[in-house]
Amino acid sequence: MSTDRYSSPLSERYASKEMQYIFSQDMKFTTWRKLWIALAETEMELGLSENGKPVITQEQIDELKAHVDDINYDVAVEREKLVRHDVMSHVYAYGQQCPKAAGIIHLGATSCFVGDNTDIIIMSEALKLVHKKLISVIKELADFAKKNKDLPTLAFTHFQPAQPTTVGKRATLWMNEFVMDLEDLEYVLDSLKLLGSKGTTGTQASFLELFNGDNETIDKIDPMIAKKMGFKECYPVSGQTYSRKVDTRVANVLAGIAASAHKMSNDIRLLQHLKEVEEPFEKNQIGSSAMAYKRNPMRSERIASLSRYVMVDALNPAITSATQWFERTLDDSANKRLSIPEGFLAIDGILDLCLNVVDGLVVYPKVIEKHFMAEIPFMATENIMMDAVKQGGNRQELHEKIRQLSMEAGRHVKEEGKDNDLIDLIAADSSFGLTKSEIMKKLRPELYVGRAPRQVEVYLRDVIKPIIDAHKDEVGVKAEINV
Repeated sequence: MSTDRYSSPLSERYASKEMQYIFSQDMKFTTWRKLWIALAETEMELGLSENGKPVITQEQIDELKAHVDDINYDVAVEREKLVRHDVMSHVYAYGQQCPKAAGIIHLGATSCFVGDNTDIIIMSEALKLVHKKLISVIKELADFAKKNKDLPTLAFTHFQPAQPTTVGKRATLWMNEFVMDLEDLEYVLDSLKLLGSKGTTGTQASFLELFNGDNETIDKIDPMIAKKMGFKECYPVSGQTYSRKVDTRVANVLAGIAASAHKMSNDIRLLQHLKEVEEPFEKNQIGSSAMAYKRNPMRSERIASLSRYVMVDALNPAITSATQWFERTLDDSANKRLSIPEGFLAIDGILDLCLNVVDGLVVYPKVIEKHFMAEIPFMATENIMMDAVKQGGNRQELHEKIRQLSMEAGRHVKEEGKDNDLIDLIAADSSFGLTKSEIMKKLRPELYVGRAPRQVEVYLRDVIKPIIDAHKDEVGVKAEINV
């Protein structure tokens, strides 16, 4: 590893080897070569000829196929220093390895034939990896929700204690946002199309020349290339490039996943502050350089940090799409080289962290119960009041008494630092006609969670199980966290 120059933390610390390969030079330039082969094969199969002789032969195709993977980078690099053009440098380098086919490489194409089609292919492969990890995150959350579906916990509105829920029900809220992201991802992935071979302004003028104005034959070029590259079709119209709106749609999917991950990580960080739930903490992990006792939610914080980057990164393709001039300008290129790969590398790191955190979440039921019992007297007052009315009390008078006693108990907690003594205050008031033991029977946590356990069961059965069953081959990704 070089230590005298900048290296991206996305590759050094966060992204997986699989995602790094998708955006590697090897992936890019082998895909260029596969596209050149697909173009040459298509032209040959459509009968491209000159004076009755085929322009492209099977021998040339075979020669090109023999050198798809052994890219002579040194030749391409030296050539680019001379001609200052990356595509033509690689055309030259490929031709040096394939002398018989050198003259037909890139025939009728423009640079965007390899550049843009490769970008689409790479984004497609990257989305498939994101899909796989997203499925696994959903599966791990489903397991966590099922395990904790009956565990009562305080819910919060405005981060103030509110009507109770269960730990499992809260996890379904995180899960459902990831499910919405999955729906968006699948839609965008399924709608991705190749650019095809459209020429310098999208008019395919070069093919009119090559095929002597035979429009019916030229109409077959894009569908044949798409099929050879594993796509259903090409975009029907374009300028020189595919619409940069495509990049915007992809980046928005990533930003959506980031937003969901950020929301979950924030909740976990708050719960860890309350000591109710903790993210995994390894035996030798250090939480603070100064405060040795600390167990900081560092992985959840990293999720939040990377997620903010991805959400903001979605602006890059949107602005680029909006500011393209006519059939194309080149002010997109440098931005695309950063925003798309880094968005994917970051979301890959985020999902690995989510897998790691959810898989190792630790729940502390005793702490949850302690917090619950400190607040439940306030929440149980309506039930207590109803029981007192059944004993002959006046509902309106009892309501006012409970209001006053609640204020007094709240003052004891907030101003004097005492425990919540509302139950003792009510039991001591003869107006209610209830003993403390009778009141305590109303304080069982499971009485206040509503349909939360049932909602978890139904959600896992009707929403999550069909998703997992449909993607069984993608379940089970185990993340490796570098640091």
